[in-house]
Amino acid sequence: MNKLMGRVLMIGAIAMVALAAHAQEVKEKPPMYSYVANWAIPRAQWGEMDKATATDRALMDKNIASGTIVGYGNDTNLIHQADGETHDDWWSGMSMAAVLNVLDQSYKNGTATSPVFTAATKHFDGLYVSTYYNWQPGTWKDVYTHVGMYKLKESAPEDAVDTLAKNLIVPLLEKLLSDGTIHEYEIDLEAIHTHPPNTFSILYIAANAEALDKVNAAIRGAMKASPLGGPAFDAVTDGSGHRDELLRSTATFK
Repeated sequence: MNKLMGRVLMIGAIAMVALAAHAQEVKEKPPMYSYVANWAIPRAQWGEMDKATATDRALMDKNIASGTIVGYGNDTNLIHQADGETHDDWWSGMSMAAVLNVLDQSYKNGTATSPVFTAATKHFDGLYVSTYYNWQPGTWKDVYTHVGMYKLKESAPEDAVDTLAKNLIVPLLEKLLSDGTIHEYEIDLEAIHTHPPNTFSILYIAANAEALDKVNAAIRGAMKASPLGGPAFDAVTDGSGHRDELLRSTATFK
């Protein structure tokens, strides 16, 4: 009964939002996989981490040129947590094999075992899949990546993420992408589960610090124009499971 009521509330609210906003038709895209290697590096070694990232760039550029991957980058965490990472490296491809083959290359040529990584106090990886994403081709330096992590309620229907993506999230992010406020976005699920399976993430790369404010203003504007949008999102997500990350980034997309 709880699941049924949750479905009725969500579908009803989002249907009215879509009708009021005349939402564009959004379709799922072919799966894009992303591998993320997270590191907790002591502050004294941050300079060495930058050198390791520069060395890794040649391998990634080679795989971009060959079409093996469609994007790659690295991030520095700006909001540090006692048990969190300080840095990460990532790359994305259109199959799980593509991203794992690049990982294999990084082990064989030694980039994955660079000495600076032995200084890490923590290391953990993630493998994600997205069917809602888009980007501007190019290389972007000193930009900002925002990651919002969310947990679905137990009563949420199985297609909750799809419904939110098509009617609320993607139309807003596409508008921000088209006007240059953001360079890339994706809605991620774990392809290999290391967290509870009812979680998802909304990631976007903002063009600069001012763009972060523009995104927040756009969200507030969208909620004001479609007041049922917030309740629709809240109907299927558990606020206690929400977390954010803010990262300083370099990213390349083909």
